[in-house]
Amino acid sequence: MYFLYNILILIAANCLKIVALFNNKIRLFVEGRNETFSKLNTAISNKDQVFWVHCASLGEFEQGRPIIEKLKLQYPTHKIVVTFFSPSGYEVRKNYDLANVVCYLPLDSKKNVKQFLNVVHPQLAIFVKYEFWPNLLNELQKRKTATILVSGIFRKDQSFFKWYGGWMRKSLAAFSHFFVQNQESKNLLESVSFQNVTLSGDTRFDRVFEITQQNNKLDFITQFKNNTYTLVAGSTWKEDEDLLVNYINNQASENEKFIIAPHNINTKAIEELKNSISKKTVLFSEKEGKKLQDYQVFIVDTIGILTKIYSYANVAYVGGGYTKSGIHNVLEPATFGVPIVIGPNYAKFNEAIELVQNAACFVTDSSQKLSVLLTDFYTDNQKRDIAGANALNYVVTNKGATSKILNYIKNEREIR
Repeated sequence: MYFLYNILILIAANCLKIVALFNNKIRLFVEGRNETFSKLNTAISNKDQVFWVHCASLGEFEQGRPIIEKLKLQYPTHKIVVTFFSPSGYEVRKNYDLANVVCYLPLDSKKNVKQFLNVVHPQLAIFVKYEFWPNLLNELQKRKTATILVSGIFRKDQSFFKWYGGWMRKSLAAFSHFFVQNQESKNLLESVSFQNVTLSGDTRFDRVFEITQQNNKLDFITQFKNNTYTLVAGSTWKEDEDLLVNYINNQASENEKFIIAPHNINTKAIEELKNSISKKTVLFSEKEGKKLQDYQVFIVDTIGILTKIYSYANVAYVGGGYTKSGIHNVLEPATFGVPIVIGPNYAKFNEAIELVQNAACFVTDSSQKLSVLLTDFYTDNQKRDIAGANALNYVVTNKGATSKILNYIKNEREIR
């Protein structure tokens, strides 16, 4: 199987170069990897002590971020290397200031792996959530490099737990310790004889709770909200927006305000959204010089400020629940003690499932159900307050994964 795997990696590398000629995302994927070793050789010397944190994409980076920040505080002389597999993570965080190097992880060929580890020579390797590359893990094990998985999630349909998955299970032996999010993951690992497992929870809870401790004020949102009941709809897709616009146009009171932060912010899509709304609407890009308090709908045609905007919400709608990929981040509004509304596709997101079970998150699957629910939240302060308190309590109760991981690193003397 290893022989076949290595052949497939080589084939994939050549195919990606061809596809990159026609696909911008793949071009970033290929061209970015061409810069990896020059970046590393410039920033890392043989004498450096290095922590290496690998994240598949942006979501995993947010899970790893609390650990990176604490490591930087506790071990200020160590250098930190952060790698991404996906352009969607790298392009957003390539200038992250707490890392000495942010780069793409090379493809998992034996040659790339040895070259990468020779340059980085990590004292500790941290994998966030998943990404199990056999050649990389096998080489880490050969070198006896301390390697941990944080915020891990395992499912019974993964190859590790199938009769044919022995060669992949061997790769898991590279991990000194597994820190997993749920009991099912712990049970699955133990079923294939891995006992070095801690049920620690998800580091994202630590990250999102820290957000509440920062300054989240945005003067233009304060002006728009004007102490009025406000629904914030974040990361919405067209399917979400069609339902929301129907409510805004036909059921909403004049005393309700709406902030919509679409997932897709290209000019045409934003204009179509704005033109579909019959209430007075303003875009972020045209806010200057406007009396924002006079508008009922604010469309955020920019990125990077949604988290702060959630702090102004009385109710949050999180988009994506009508798409194949599923809902976006529900923890960001939850940490501000805000009731959450989502579409029906959330089964792959444990935090959404648990928020629903805790009566903090509410699922709709039609325009009619959404309208009824939003009307209830607008008119029933008690319902809103109870759901919001449930959301905040869920976040607070699940904090602490970062401390467990840092205590392990310290107590087990992984860092010497």
